[in-house]
Amino acid sequence: MAKFRRRTCIILSLIILFIFSLMMGLKMLRPNKATSGDPFGLELLPELHQQTHLRKSFDSQNNDKVNSETNIKNLKSVEITMKPSKTSEPYLEELPPLNYYLHAFYYSWYGNPQFDGKYIHWNHPILKHWDPRITKNYPQGKHSPPDDIGSSFYPELGIYSSRDPSVIESHMKQMYSASIGVLALSWYPPGTNDENGENTDDLVPTILDKAHKYNLKVTFHIEPYSNRDDQNMYKNVKYIIDKYGNHPAFYRYKTRTGNALPMFYIYDSYITKPEKWANLLTPTGSQSIRNSPYDGLFIALLVESKHRYDILEGGFDGIYTYFATNGFTYGSSYENWARLRFFCDQFNLLFIPSVGPGYIDTSIRPWNAQNTRNRINGKYYETALDAALHAHPSIISITSFNEWHEGTQIEKAIPKRTSNTVYLDYRPHKPSLYLELTRKWSEKYSKERAGYTVDQKLPLS
Repeated sequence: MAKFRRRTCIILSLIILFIFSLMMGLKMLRPNKATSGDPFGLELLPELHQQTHLRKSFDSQNNDKVNSETNIKNLKSVEITMKPSKTSEPYLEELPPLNYYLHAFYYSWYGNPQFDGKYIHWNHPILKHWDPRITKNYPQGKHSPPDDIGSSFYPELGIYSSRDPSVIESHMKQMYSASIGVLALSWYPPGTNDENGENTDDLVPTILDKAHKYNLKVTFHIEPYSNRDDQNMYKNVKYIIDKYGNHPAFYRYKTRTGNALPMFYIYDSYITKPEKWANLLTPTGSQSIRNSPYDGLFIALLVESKHRYDILEGGFDGIYTYFATNGFTYGSSYENWARLRFFCDQFNLLFIPSVGPGYIDTSIRPWNAQNTRNRINGKYYETALDAALHAHPSIISITSFNEWHEGTQIEKAIPKRTSNTVYLDYRPHKPSLYLELTRKWSEKYSKERAGYTVDQKLPLS
């Protein structure tokens, strides 16, 4: 009887062990990230994840082999704002060195009542289409912060003012964490401004000081101010160099001749005729800046293929492509970058392709959904960076650090939902996703560039 009880106990123990092992095996086969009601693999596309839970509507686009992101209005729900964990930040001393061949376009045109007495740029007007028949099909008026802003994303720092020293500090820290070496500051001459903002030249000293704290450099992205021509450009370049040129954060690029020259990106340079630029940028020009204390490297925006020859005639030192929309322009199309690089090599020009994490400007241009570029959970950005590296550029520019209106920002964004709007975000990743991707590719670019600049004798800074 004792042997029977012992045998029974052994058999029961084996059965229990078998059942336990089977349950553990089934549990291990179950996807860790899946939640009740989520299709398998949905977590790979955060936009689709939001579509399921927030009933978002996405307009499928085929212009870039990716789906369009769209911003949804009139969603009846309570406001929800998620705050990221503060423990996600890497320690600054653990980060790789800054890459001074990686530049990010930076905008200091934002304002709020606390620092500016009113909202600036966050309340951006909804722009009209050039065809009135199309305009009438879309909303009119301006955005109304703080819940309704001129962006499809919502910043982690809230509706900030570019005059807030703590905001500037945070921006420099974020760029430092991404191994970005240079910020290209959007700039208008004193007394001028873009049509939706106010002049911000008085912010430059603070931006330079904060940048220097994190070993960043500052270059200038000169905007198309009213009546820009060769004569006032000479005065404005002189103003910038005289006023800011001795600051330790003022950026200079060392050419192969050994000269360390300031760099100026010239937005919408094609608006001005080449002969006007030649007055300023060629040695025999009537307003020539060459071989003077105010000489520099002037980088023209290339949009169309034909602009290449205007850029040569105008005496520019290089080209950049700015737009974060693959296929939108000749210059912004990745497939053309190798040809553009070859052209630049022929004429001793710097080639600076611009990469971006995506594009969506339907908050201010609701009729422009066809030019949306879906971020695809960071894939779009990495594809752009990979294409840029393959072109062996002199510098890579990022569009942008914080151009929120066009949805090209790599600055931290957070999930937010109000009674009328569901903002896009970077989930399932952290708000720092695009800073982390930038850091990864910055390090890769730095290593690769060191190899091909030796082989091809490109300028070194």
